[in-house]
Amino acid sequence: MGVMTRWLDPDEQRTWRAFLTASRALMEALDRELQRDAGMPHAYYEILVRLSEAPERRLRMSDLADASGSSRSRLSHAVTRLEAAGWVRREHCPTDRRGQIALLTDDGFAALAAAAPGHVDGVRRHLFDALSPAQVDQLRRISEALADRLTRP
Repeated sequence: MGVMTRWLDPDEQRTWRAFLTASRALMEALDRELQRDAGMPHAYYEILVRLSEAPERRLRMSDLADASGSSRSRLSHAVTRLEAAGWVRREHCPTDRRGQIALLTDDGFAALAAAAPGHVDGVRRHLFDALSPAQVDQLRRISEALADRLTRP
């Protein structure tokens, strides 16, 4: 006996499509602006941010992949590109011979510092300026509920 499919009603369908369109368009706009203004995709910016916030600006590659929501292989490819730019350096992990640590270099920190004002301006223009304070609060609560449900083990 099969499980009954719970189809979306018209309001749910409209909500789902609006959410999908808005989230894709927001990320595409932010990515396009970071590429244009800072020469990096949003995924690389996210890696630099995570490293900048870590103690001594270093994280195990596996922890960095988890924090940035990236697969290990995708992160490794991105770090290789960031190394070529001189923004990140890899080191061997002293406690695990197979593990590696990604370290944000001074040049990488400078690139992040140069990119951050334009990125924050884009987030403000594309997201927060379009919403009322009550909608911002609702969006935060909705996003936290989704993140909690989707990241729960």
